[in-house]
Amino acid sequence: MSAGANMAVANLDRREAPRDEVSYRTRATTAAGETISIHIVNVSANGFMARTERSFEPGATLTIRLPVLGMVAAEVRWSLGGRIGCQFGRMIDLAPYLELLAELVRNAR
Repeated sequence: MSAGANMAVANLDRREAPRDEVSYRTRATTAAGETISIHIVNVSANGFMARTERSFEPGATLTIRLPVLGMVAAEVRWSLGGRIGCQFGRMIDLAPYLELLAELVRNAR
């Protein structure tokens, strides 16, 4: 397998990390400073999928408010029909991720 193919496989694996289903409404801030409402429907240590009324271009940056972690940077990877998939700026370590998941489930709104 070529180096390029190995990189493609590694990127694919990162995006397909197991997701945990949640239902959590929060706010995010765009790079332009606009505050928007989003509804997170699944999350992993690498990112999340959310529903929002705003459309985004891939590559757009957001800062999202999450329990346990506070404000977290994320990049929109895809946007389709009122849903966005975002990758966190930095992968969340296991212990804080488990705390986050417990809070998201407990505070489902």
